[in-house]
Amino acid sequence: MESRGRETESLPLTANCLALVRLRLGTGVLFPVWEFRTEERFLLMAESPAVPLTLEGASMLHQLFRFDWKAWRKLSAAEQERIGTDAANRLKTLAEPPPGGTAIDDAAHQTALFSLIGHKGDLMLIHLRKSIEDLNRVELELAQIELYDYLVPSHSYLSVVELGLYESTSKTYSSLAARDIVPHSAEWNASIQETLQRQATAMVTRLYPVIPDAKYACFYPMDRKRDEEVNWYLEPMADRQHMMHEHGMIGRRYADDVKQIISGSIGLDDWEWGVDLFAADPVVFKKLIYEMRFDEVSAKFALFGQFFVGIRMAFEKLPDWLSGSL
Repeated sequence: MESRGRETESLPLTANCLALVRLRLGTGVLFPVWEFRTEERFLLMAESPAVPLTLEGASMLHQLFRFDWKAWRKLSAAEQERIGTDAANRLKTLAEPPPGGTAIDDAAHQTALFSLIGHKGDLMLIHLRKSIEDLNRVELELAQIELYDYLVPSHSYLSVVELGLYESTSKTYSSLAARDIVPHSAEWNASIQETLQRQATAMVTRLYPVIPDAKYACFYPMDRKRDEEVNWYLEPMADRQHMMHEHGMIGRRYADDVKQIISGSIGLDDWEWGVDLFAADPVVFKKLIYEMRFDEVSAKFALFGQFFVGIRMAFEKLPDWLSGSL
């Protein structure tokens, strides 16, 4: 069989199906599209994209700071009290959502303060806002607080709350293929958008989560491996779906003890995802992550960045923290 000088191998016939090759040209490359003739009908099985659908919600920013204790100790007690009280009030105002909004509007306008443990920083702020532009406004507003003169940025992380839709993707792609709809056609795109909108409505509280009021938080970034021999993105989507299902089942067993916010950061920061865990007991972070290390998706495909653990602190407690008590 010839097509513009290119040849394709002949395909075997079976009792119930006849495989035909239709070739379409695109940027000089031949793309096979397979048809299977059954006893009842032709079913176009155009190869579906290997990319699972995702939903995006609130924009998220982690700001981590070291505190300049040496400069702070040079201030008088009165100056420290004034600056600390002003900072607490300004942070509280910065975190308050605009009046008259819905519960989702309120969830998309949050700021939480944590006292970090260890040498990697002293304070961590987690911001959730409706947009990345709003996060930049938070940065600028924070920089106007006098206390900011004593904060030394040590790390930051920009991401967007993300939900992966492996199961819905598989069902949607199969349904579209069964209806002979060509991938990325207008009809395909419209159906995908319909699926995304339906899922976004159903999962709106997960896309705009409330930062849990737990005592401890653990934040870390992570990647999926893209090595020559082990590459998550080259695994068949059905295999990735199965592995993520098994991975998720471990997390569900800890659902009563740990709350999580997963955010996507591909194209936004140095890692692919950010993970925030919240719990009353920090040891549960170790137990959960340790158990997950034994499942295939983590043991074979995961790469982890630095871990940051902090203790939740009410804004009004900031002056106490500045005086050396928690």
